Amino acid sequence: MKKRAISKLLVGVSLVLVLALALPFMSGCAKEEGERVYKIGIAQYATHPALDACRDGFIDQMEEEGFVEGENIEYDILNAEGDMTVAATIAQQFVSEQVDLIYSIATPITMACVAATEGTDIPIVFTAVTDPVTARIVDSWDKPGGTVTGMSDWIEIDPQLEMILEIVPDIEKLGTVYNAGEVNSLVQVAELMGAASDFGIDSIVTAPVATTADVMTAAQSLVGRVDAIWVPTDNTVVSAFEAVVGVCEDNQIPLFAADVSSAERGAIAAMGFSYYDSGKDACKLAIRILEGEDPANISVGRPGITGLGVNLPAADRMGVTIPQSILDRATVIVEE
Repeated sequence: MKKRAISKLLVGVSLVLVLALALPFMSGCAKEEGERVYKIGIAQYATHPALDACRDGFIDQMEEEGFVEGENIEYDILNAEGDMTVAATIAQQFVSEQVDLIYSIATPITMACVAATEGTDIPIVFTAVTDPVTARIVDSWDKPGGTVTGMSDWIEIDPQLEMILEIVPDIEKLGTVYNAGEVNSLVQVAELMGAASDFGIDSIVTAPVATTADVMTAAQSLVGRVDAIWVPTDNTVVSAFEAVVGVCEDNQIPLFAADVSSAERGAIAAMGFSYYDSGKDACKLAIRILEGEDPANISVGRPGITGLGVNLPAADRMGVTIPQSILDRATVIVEE
């Protein structure tokens, strides 16, 4: 009897010790299981370096802020690849999923998301939207109203023209290829036309496109009609940028762009800002909203020009020598 009692006592003590050791781990699991997991729908309009950088910057900043995928945040990342029908479907899907927030990348898909979320309380944070007021995405830059805010990719035209003329001073006719269906591009081209005469440029020759398949033909239509070509932050044209590069190299037409990464893809020079950093800034806005702040009162951000890229081999192929004054200011120099 004594032996049996002692055995029962040892078993009881052992169970108490096991429970005592396991309790911290059990409580930890309960805490993790109870932590809220946010679902973010990422709607990207097309695949090209600038928009990819917006997406990566957002996700990387989220992790830096403590929002780790698989732990307390879940992403549904969908890409319309330049198709507005698909963009609308993506937006509707996120509404059906009742995501906590939509992060939209570029003007066309942001417009689709705004339309789809009408009548809901799903907030939207955007990047790569040039003029959100003209696109009717927000009421105003300072007081967006509704459930939408974000980071614009508005690029001032004057510095673009100053850069172009510093490299190729004698331009009389400047061509541009853009998608007339993108509000962001219409705004930029209108700005370009309004500023050209102040810089001694006689005319802006436009070559509008509807899809990426039209880009090469549009660029070819400018041959013999312009002294140089400038490409705005147009999603359709940037997605097929190499087609414009090929035409310019074959015909020695200097090519410029408003996205720094385009210099790495074949533009002689490109001035702009970091889309990756813009994605990080958009993430900070998203976190403020997830923590309870009203997007209606969060001002839309505007980036400043932070980068100048030049491509020396491309300049050589297009018959241009980049002046030392430009090289001294360049943040990215492609040498081979």
